[in-house]
Amino acid sequence: VQLVESGGGLVQAGGSLRLSCTATGIRFSINPMGWYRQGPGKDRELVAGISSGGGPYYARSVEDRFIISRDNAKNTVYLQMNSLSPEDTAMYYCSAIPPFDSWGHGTQVTVSS
Repeated sequence: VQLVESGGGLVQAGGSLRLSCTATGIRFSINPMGWYRQGPGKDRELVAGISSGGGPYYARSVEDRFIISRDNAKNTVYLQMNSLSPEDTAMYYCSAIPPFDSWGHGTQVTVSS
């Protein structure tokens, strides 16, 4: 499996970013997919997930601010992040749920106050 995340960057508090992740080497459409993040000194956590049928899941810390979606034709999962706060600063990764054994490089999101 190969996972390539993109779309991160530096944004001011209150801003928005849209992350993308393209997966190859798997039957993407049948896998529940998720976005995970690992902040400085923190464990990696699942923040949003989407079932093969499109049903979303959100961690309480991001619900009402983040929107996950997928395009099975493009083997791509997206994360629209709105109303970002410094607490959202982290490296963001995508994977299946539960996660694959290997991870992509991730994409860094930095939110300044």
